[in-house]
Formats: sequence, structure tokens, C-alpha cells
Amino acid sequence: MTKYVEVITSLPIDRTFQYAVPDNVEYSPEIGKRVHIPFRSTKRVGYIVKLENKPMVENPRPLIDVIDEEPIFTKELIDLAGWIKDNYFCSWGEALEAMIPGPLKHGKISMTTRVEEEALEVVPTEPHKPNREQKKVLDDIHKCLDEKRHEVFLLHGITGSGKTEIYLQAMENVLSKGKSGVILVPEISLTPQTVERFASRFGDKVAVFHSKMLQSAKFNEWKRIKDGEARVVVGPRSAIFSPLEDPGLFIVDEEPEPSYKQEDVPRYHARDVAIERARISNAPVILGSATPSLESYHKAMSGAYHLIELTQRISEKELPKVKLVDMRMEFDTRSGKTVVSSVMTDVLRKDLAKKQQALIFLNRRGFSTFVLCRKCGFVMKCPKCDSPMVFHKTKNELICHYCNVRMAPIEICPDCNGDYLMYKGTGTQKVETELKKIFPEARIERMDSDTMSKRGAHDKVLKKFTKHELDIIVGTQMIAKGLDFPKVTMVGVVSADANLNLPDFRSGERTFNLITQVAGRAGRSDLGGEVVVQTFTPEHYAIKWAAKHDFHSFYSEEVNARRELLFPPFVTLAKITLRSKKEENVIKSTERLAKLLKKKIPGINMIGPVPSPMEKLRGFYRWNIIVKGEDRETLVKKIKPAIKGFRKGPGVFMAVDIDPMTM
Repeated sequence: MTKYVEVITSLPIDRTFQYAVPDNVEYSPEIGKRVHIPFRSTKRVGYIVKLENKPMVENPRPLIDVIDEEPIFTKELIDLAGWIKDNYFCSWGEALEAMIPGPLKHGKISMTTRVEEEALEVVPTEPHKPNREQKKVLDDIHKCLDEKRHEVFLLHGITGSGKTEIYLQAMENVLSKGKSGVILVPEISLTPQTVERFASRFGDKVAVFHSKMLQSAKFNEWKRIKDGEARVVVGPRSAIFSPLEDPGLFIVDEEPEPSYKQEDVPRYHARDVAIERARISNAPVILGSATPSLESYHKAMSGAYHLIELTQRISEKELPKVKLVDMRMEFDTRSGKTVVSSVMTDVLRKDLAKKQQALIFLNRRGFSTFVLCRKCGFVMKCPKCDSPMVFHKTKNELICHYCNVRMAPIEICPDCNGDYLMYKGTGTQKVETELKKIFPEARIERMDSDTMSKRGAHDKVLKKFTKHELDIIVGTQMIAKGLDFPKVTMVGVVSADANLNLPDFRSGERTFNLITQVAGRAGRSDLGGEVVVQTFTPEHYAIKWAAKHDFHSFYSEEVNARRELLFPPFVTLAKITLRSKKEENVIKSTERLAKLLKKKIPGINMIGPVPSPMEKLRGFYRWNIIVKGEDRETLVKKIKPAIKGFRKGPGVFMAVDIDPMTM
């Protein structure tokens, strides 16, 4: 019997601890099992990563017990956690613990579900006969599956071209070989139709994860996967860690989505983790999108990924026509300064007269997005953040969308005591209110994080919309992707340039992606479709090429700008953020760190130190240093030893984010 075990914990300590195995443990120690260990003066859960017959330290303490009868981690997942540790500035234990549901982290071996998850109502479906383009794409994927080799496919398919059917038929091939697979979606609660389509094809072989599920339900789904009852896993980024025994395919749908990046430790990108897990498993991975990320498309252009394309909509339906409305002209020619343009109003009127449906998109919730004093220019900001307070009319409150601070609306300016306050800007509540005034007979519902906070609210509204009990949905990005409604013939984008004003090199890419994806919700049936995009900058290339559904022209302009400025995909970025409740402390610490980096990494390519775009967040002042490097592995190897032992100063916290999605 094994006498000693090497154990890791979830603490941010990059080392293992050795424990002796007492004779009275119930289960034998094995790699991948959990153990209870004495750690300092407490009892902790640890994970076995190595077995030893000799002590590595003098008189190792005995472990308390072995929790599991069977290992909860495969060797493949333990290796994957090691890769995450080496690439994303975290400990091995932090990476490993990110892979399991909450109850397992606390040493539980079973859970009862008090509230049953609502069963998904699905009608079984058969595979569609692929068209010529789909058949060519599937032939390439099936060949790779038959040869049991790892390859990264970038599936660039325009909206409505049948990417989901490709995923389904590729997964069917995998199941026929006795293997299993994972499909990642940006957020399950936002893409219920994707789940339905997988469940309708594969029935109870499908396991589903999403953020609104109870911990007990997540635990039970995890166990179904572990026991081999579920062989197809559909979920957001954490689903990539599903305990599948023999994975044969990984799919990342809408691969450029920022939600695939974990914001807390470990700060991994699920797309890149999927590629690494597929490499370890010797399996293919499909990255799919109508608007691939610049990084992925550049890799496809350079031959690192296998590019497969769908250029036609199913049944060769036309892409919807896009009208750009120059809001500068609208404001010059119309009195009343309404949020919804005359063009959008006219198209909606015709749409409603034909008993058809519409989606109106705006990436801001609330009624007014800031409170302005016309006398002195004061803008009401959150006391804890550098963010304007947003007025929510239904709650009659000013709310901070970053830290949820709430206060009553103000009538007197706190700066000059004037009463010239204006509630400016446009949020989803304001658009909904205005549309209800223009079309009092229309059935209108709003979908944003304010109205969709309750469990099941999202599905409820979409079911009403499917049954045509609603005519118009006004919403944020939760209506932008993955929805397929035959009667939606009109899509409106209220403020297309909202993202263009953000201090981020990805702002153009995000604007292009959002308009393209939202526009793709229209005209998915024989009824055709029309898209109205309201903008103050119709000449901007991101908006111009999105209106023409022209990804290649957008990519060409954007990639040239990135090359000149030396941003991804031509470099890898590391963002080092220091934060403190005292502004002086964080500035001093960041300046000292910048000097240290210059000294320890000769020729370092560095931006900063600079304040974060939102300098104050949840009461903390934040400063950044951005470091550029050739590739992720080299960059991490240079920064890790350079910052080791750096003394941050009192009350200062530091975080290192590799491949950050925000500046």
C-alpha cells in the first residue's frame, strides 16, 4: 500500500505538501481523489497528485481520511490544471478546484435536490440533409474524427448558415464511436434554443449547466457526466472541465464572446483551455462564429487553424437589408429629440401591420444613463466607483451598474446647489417607454438583467414570443445571439456606436460583432427581413462593414490597425492591476513595480503605469501596467520571476491577467 501522498490545496501556494497515509483509512489513496488533511491548525480538503513510498520531508503528518471511493479527477484534467497554472498566474490547486461544483470543494460526496429543475420540453428531431457547403465542412470534420487526431477547426459561417446542424452531426459521429463531447455556449440562460436543439437530438444523453442552476442541481449533473450517463455536455465556460472519461470532440460556439474569459482566479480563457484539453485528449475542436475573433481568424490565415466556411444561409435565404440612420441628421430635422428614429418607427409600423415581430437592441439598461447639471456640468457618479449613476424609472432609483449602490433621485445639484438637473442618455427602459407611447396597441416586453433576474424569467418571455403573444422585445445583449424566430422580420439597433467610445483596442471589433449578430436575428424565414441601425458615426469602418455583412473587409482594416499599434493578434498582453482604498498607496506601488519590471526584464515592451479606464471601482483605486510579449508562454516565464517577492505596500492588492478582454 502507498505510504505517502503529495497533496495540493486551493490556497494560492505554488507547491505540494506530503502526508503519511494511516493504516485505518477507508479508501485507498489514488491520484485524483480528495483527502481531508490537517493544515496548520485547521482541517482542509486537498487533492492527491502523486503517490510516494518514501518520505520527502522529516516526519510527514498523517492525513485525516481519503474522501472518495473513486477519483474525481482524471489524469487528463490534472494535467490540464497544470497547464492553467503555468499560463494564468494561479496555483495548481486553484486551477483544479475551478473544475468542480461547489459542494465537492467542501468535501461532500452526495447532495439532495430540494427544488427540482424544470424538465426541458423537447420534441425529438432527425438530422437535416446537409446542403453542399455543410457537406464539405462535415467531410473535413468527420475525416479528422475517423483519424483520431487533434486539429483546430475555425468554422466561419454567416448568421443562419446552419452552424448548429454542423455541431449536431459532428457530435452524432462522436457518439457513434463510443466517445463523448462538450459544446460551450456563451451563457446557457441566454441561448435556450441551442440547448433545446441538442436535447431534441440526443435526449437524456445531454447534461446542461448554467449560472442560474442551484448548486445541488449542478452537482447532480456533474455526477451524471462522471458516471457516464450523460455523454454530451452543453454549458458556459466551466463546462470545459466536465469529468468525461473519453472526450472525442470540443465545440466553442460564438468563440469571440468576452464571457469565455474568467475574471477571477484562475483567469483562464475557455476557448484556449478547450484547445489545450483537445490536444491532451488527441481530439478535434471546432471554434464557431459568424464573426470570428481577430486572434482566431489570424491563426486560420497563417495556417495554424483549419478554416472551414459557410457563406450561404440555409435554403439560400438572403441576408437582411441594413439601413443606417445618421442620428445627427435625425436630431437636426426632428423636434422632440426622440430615441427612436422616424425610419425605425416607419419600419416597425409596417412590420406590426403585417402581424410580424421585431427585436430592438440597446446595450444599456435603465431609463436615463446619467444625471447632468446644466449649470455647472456636474455628473452624478457612484460614491464607490468612477461610474455615472443610472436612473431606473420603474424603481424610481439611481443605481450603479458595477457595485449596485442605490440612492433616491436628486433634484438639487450637490456641486452648485442649482436645480438645472437633466436626466440624459438612453437605456432599455426609456426605449420601451417610448415604443409603448408610439404603438399603444403593441405587446412589448423588455429583456435585460433588471427584468430577467428571477429564475426562468428568460425562458418565460421567449416562450411568449415564440407563441406570438408578444410583438416586440426590447433588450440588451441577451437578445443578440442564438435566437431563431421565423416571424422576426425587423431588428433595430438603437445606439450602434456605444462601444466605439470605450478606451479599448477591441471596441471596433465588439461593435462590428454586435451589429452583425443582432442583424442576423432577422429574415431567418421566407418572410425576409430588414435591419435599422441608428448611429452618430455611420462612416466608421466597423459600422459600415457590419451593415454590408462583410467580415473580410472589416478584418482587413482592423488587422492592419492592430499590426501598426502592436496589439493582439501580433502580441500577447499581460495586464497587471494594483488596487487599494488609498489612491496614494496604489500609485506609489505601481510606480515601484514598473521600475522593477524595467530592471528585471531588459527591453520590456510596457504601457503604463496608468489609471484603469474606470479608475475607482467598488471603493478601490486601480492602476494598470500592460506588458506586451511574443507569446503567452514566454511572457509568463518572464513576468513570474520578475514580480516574485514584490512588496506591494500596505493595503495594496495585485492581480495579473493574461490575455485580458478589457483594458
